[in-house]
Amino acid sequence: MKKRSGVLWAILIAVLAVIVFVYRDRIHFDWANFWEQLRHISAGHAIAGVALIYATYWLRAFRWSVLVQPAKEVKATALVGPQFIGFTAVALFGRLADLTRPYLIAKKIELSLSSQIAVWTLERMFDLGAAALIFSTALVFMPKNMPHQQVFMRAGLGSLAVTLVIALFAVAVRMMGGAVAGFARTVLSPISKPVAASIADKIDGFRDGLNAIKNWREFAVVAGVSLLMWGMIASAYVQTAHAFVQTPELGELSFSRAMLLMAASIGGSLLQLPIVGWFTQIAVTAAAMHAFYGAPIEAATACGALLLVVTFLCIIPVGLVYAQVEQVSLKNITSESEEAGKEAEAVQE
Repeated sequence: MKKRSGVLWAILIAVLAVIVFVYRDRIHFDWANFWEQLRHISAGHAIAGVALIYATYWLRAFRWSVLVQPAKEVKATALVGPQFIGFTAVALFGRLADLTRPYLIAKKIELSLSSQIAVWTLERMFDLGAAALIFSTALVFMPKNMPHQQVFMRAGLGSLAVTLVIALFAVAVRMMGGAVAGFARTVLSPISKPVAASIADKIDGFRDGLNAIKNWREFAVVAGVSLLMWGMIASAYVQTAHAFVQTPELGELSFSRAMLLMAASIGGSLLQLPIVGWFTQIAVTAAAMHAFYGAPIEAATACGALLLVVTFLCIIPVGLVYAQVEQVSLKNITSESEEAGKEAEAVQE
């Protein structure tokens, strides 16, 4: 993990250095205005956003308990700690810590890591489907008099198409997962055998996760919780934007228009590097607000920073408390989970 993280750090710092050097004479940023924007945010809206995000971690624990139920009866309250610790590890150490949650849960409820990675994979697919469905529905039905309405409409229809493809893929994997994994391995092997094997293994893991859902009732519960959770996350974005009462482009932002901001933020967090990734995410969301809504760059950057705190970093204090209570070293557990994940993949191969 350290070697890979070091390479990513070096590449990113080099790229940022080049960008700053090339555009050093073109960047006009009023730092006084930036701090003024932060000083006058509405604390009520910011706190509401944090409360919504915290509630989603409880929903994640409940959803995980439903997904693991066929293998073992587990109370949702027992899974809250691993959720907070796992997302804190991701916030501090980047996406390399993604397997911390399934690793912690596997140890806590005494099930195999591979089974919890399957649940984690399934969770990700439900997250993607729920977020895409909310995103596309909000954009497709947004008022026609909104600025850039055609752009938003095309984005919504595209997202709706992606949601349908995800649903069809899930059905195909559930009905004939082995054949789908074999097809992926055959098609991709000429390009890269390691990549082909990795994708086939992930399809197998997704199939195992889908097989854990035994009936339509469980599916409806998991899907409903996923939609509720992502609706709350989207509402947290709206609340954070509304905290900037001095900037009408943000303070009056509608739910529909906030969906592109959420999409940009999610895209910016896909390659989340330790610490440095915080600033790249702020830059991505600030650029989106400046381009989509015409918000002044200083206000957009301040909002991007608050968004990072509300939707991503606010978990850290409680996560550190849970880590102390459960006597977990975040650094050690991140390394252990990555090594255990590699061993699980090796066994599957």
